[in-house]
Amino acid sequence: MPAFVIGYDISDPRRLQRVHREMCRHASPLEYSIFLLVGSDGAKDRCLAEIAALIKAAEDDVRCYTLPARGFQGRVGRASLPEGIVWTGLPAAIS
Repeated sequence: MPAFVIGYDISDPRRLQRVHREMCRHASPLEYSIFLLVGSDGAKDRCLAEIAALIKAAEDDVRCYTLPARGFQGRVGRASLPEGIVWTGLPAAIS
């Protein structure tokens, strides 16, 4: 199943909250404005259509990137979880 990283930069705090709530309905948050969506192209398209209805295209920025099926996964910097804690919320397809 395909996986997508969706990120956004929303200029208005009220729109930002609305977009964040809507994104939480479709995908798993990795950071406040970065989400992981594992699903079909149709699921991605539905998510982006919902977000497009909430933003102002001239002021806000939403980007979606398809992750390669067998791409490199790594992390640089401080771990987000304490040593020994594993987040099992990631779908098996990418964990």
